[in-house]
Amino acid sequence: MRLELVPRGDVSPWARVLAPVAAVIAAVLIGGVVIAVMGRSPAAAFQVYFVDTLSESWGLQEMAVKATPLLIIAVGLSFCFRASLWNIGAEGQFIIGALVGSILPLYTAGSGAGAWVIPMALVMGALGGLAYAMIPALLRVAFGVSEILSSLMLVYVADLVLDYLVRGPWRDPKGFNFPQTVNFDATLPFLADGGRLHAGVLLGPVLVLVAWFVISRTLFGFGVRVAGEAPKAARFAGFDANRMVLAAFAISGAAAGLAGVLEVLGQIGQLKPGISSGYGFTAITVAFLGRLHPLGMVFGALVVALTVIGGESAQIALKLPLDLTRTFQGVLLMCVLAADALVSYRVRIVTMARA
Repeated sequence: MRLELVPRGDVSPWARVLAPVAAVIAAVLIGGVVIAVMGRSPAAAFQVYFVDTLSESWGLQEMAVKATPLLIIAVGLSFCFRASLWNIGAEGQFIIGALVGSILPLYTAGSGAGAWVIPMALVMGALGGLAYAMIPALLRVAFGVSEILSSLMLVYVADLVLDYLVRGPWRDPKGFNFPQTVNFDATLPFLADGGRLHAGVLLGPVLVLVAWFVISRTLFGFGVRVAGEAPKAARFAGFDANRMVLAAFAISGAAAGLAGVLEVLGQIGQLKPGISSGYGFTAITVAFLGRLHPLGMVFGALVVALTVIGGESAQIALKLPLDLTRTFQGVLLMCVLAADALVSYRVRIVTMARA
């Protein structure tokens, strides 16, 4: 006896829309079981994870701050994933974008430079992430190197470069030997007193609308969709596969780099190790939770941000390990993939006849 997946003839659009919702519910139930096994109350964990965060002003602000880099990176990654390209190195592009975008704020700190520093830093950060993403793209186009391996390995290179700079040439001489740069003068303004909600969160919805327009209303977006769903048809229609690889990686790298410099100029205000809490990897879950649709990824980013903030609160209130949050995110991704599979396929039991 074996199990087979048989394609469904006609899949309801509502089933595809509700699949991520069902995946979230399933992940929450699994998380509740794990928490119960650990000897904690699932009801108390649910209260801390979700209710307390959503009922407090600070929680809503933190959700927006955490969701913004996840949303921006996920929107960029969706162009690669739609074209069946696997950019797993957004974390590295995030870090390099933060590094390149910090050059101007770093060297103008204390000089009284004007407001021009921030927009220039944002542009430089996006270009830094774009340039770093071009490495795995060019390796694939020129030599057929797997973009999965090359983009992933470059994450560790970027992390080491950041560590070298903040411990070496960019270290604050008055920072008591801590691995960090000086505080930047050029930082994004805060939108509310007493919180960390900064102006960078406004870029998220703007990029969502731009991505929606490009994907659904332009020839390039059509080419991306066709390249992922029917590569032979894309070649027959005249879409250049190599150009598609370069363009998709350029968009995803620029988005990750922009998210990186927004994070540095928004709530951190300087460079130091650990500027990213795994945003580049977590954004993969956000992209698939939103079914690679720009509007759907808003929902995905908010849900994942909610789990991050709730996990930090549960660590304090219930003494739950913070690693449980990352485990939950992994379970959530698996539930999303399983829900997608069950929507598109039905399981059939095949009985093996004896010879």
